[in-house]
Amino acid sequence: MNGADTAFVLISAALVMLMTPGLAFFYGGMVRVKSALNMLMMSFIALGVSSVLFVLYGYSIAFSGDTAGIVGNLDLVGLKGLTPDSLTEEGGIPVFAFVLFQMLFAVITPALISGALADRVKFSAWTLFIALWVSIVYFPVAHWVWAEGGWLYELDVIDFAGGTAVHINAGVAALAAVLVVGKRIGFKKDPMRPHNLPMVVLGAALLWFGWFGFNAGSALAANGEAANMALNTQVATATAVLGWLLYERIRHGAFTTLGAASGAIAGLVAITPAGASVNAISAMLIGLVAGLVCSWAVSLKFKLGFDDSLDVVGVHLVGGVIGTLLVGFLATETGGLTQFGKQALGAGSVMVFTFVVTWILAKLIDVTIGFRASEDEETAGLDQAYHAETAYDYSQAGGYSGGAPSPATVTASADAANADDKKVDA
Repeated sequence: MNGADTAFVLISAALVMLMTPGLAFFYGGMVRVKSALNMLMMSFIALGVSSVLFVLYGYSIAFSGDTAGIVGNLDLVGLKGLTPDSLTEEGGIPVFAFVLFQMLFAVITPALISGALADRVKFSAWTLFIALWVSIVYFPVAHWVWAEGGWLYELDVIDFAGGTAVHINAGVAALAAVLVVGKRIGFKKDPMRPHNLPMVVLGAALLWFGWFGFNAGSALAANGEAANMALNTQVATATAVLGWLLYERIRHGAFTTLGAASGAIAGLVAITPAGASVNAISAMLIGLVAGLVCSWAVSLKFKLGFDDSLDVVGVHLVGGVIGTLLVGFLATETGGLTQFGKQALGAGSVMVFTFVVTWILAKLIDVTIGFRASEDEETAGLDQAYHAETAYDYSQAGGYSGGAPSPATVTASADAANADDKKVDA
């Protein structure tokens, strides 16, 4: 066992775990206040569901042996036969460190989908959807891409840390799910602005920070490959921020905070499959293309009429495709038309499989227990309906202290002023 590599992978796993709460903040700040807690919980529940299922059978389906290049076998159900001294086949790190690291990929991937369904789905239905989706979609696709014997792995499709298995997978699943669930009440009519942009930036910062574990940790060793991936993660993300803001300034006349945060995520997504196979200049090119194209792509939902609430399709699907395809040309050792063809096949196969299966799963849930919240619940907000809480509680305003007046005081003053105005009018 290599102690340095083991420590590196365990620390990387902890960083990947932090990404899911970071995603919760990122998405939670982007929704309206009446459903902010529900948005947080849609990410947080994935930590519970996916972690348990990964131990029970997910690791075995994804990484135990191979069956026709499609799925693993069930030899390691419940992690049976593995001990703390068991090492990965390549050696160097305990298999439990690898299990933990891959488990947290299985956690965040379905959580990414939640942003497309914000404000309008039943929490119980969403929880069931996670369980079914990781079991039938994510675990097999992870086997295709990362497990020895998986058909995309054997085809030498480059996906170092999840362009196909995570981002294209989640992005196209989001598109299928929103087509089943439908649009939010008031889509394209009512303002649906983010209620807390500082929370969005906090979430983006946590994601950026955690992504070093996500990307560099996928080397599974503290080596030069990990260092190259970490460097490329930083410069691609930085360039994507600039690209997104440049597009916004030209197209809309402003550099928005939401745009900067979204641009960072687009860059992180695009470099994920490619970063270990390209140099820093190519990484910046990938980031620039992702920032510009994803910024344009998020507007398509209004033209095409599908309600991807928080731009999962425009950022994760489009960004994942950009990184997956560009590495075909830009890979320092294997780049060229042959590799590009392999990359296109990998991206296309995941898109078709995931879209069809996700649509069927979402439809089954919708026609059985119902996927969508009721009109009254959606209008009033999902926080009270499903969680019996509110994100910001001013009921304790009597104990308020501070330089500014409390919300209760402001409301009372306004009511008194209105009353005085009515007296004057009379």
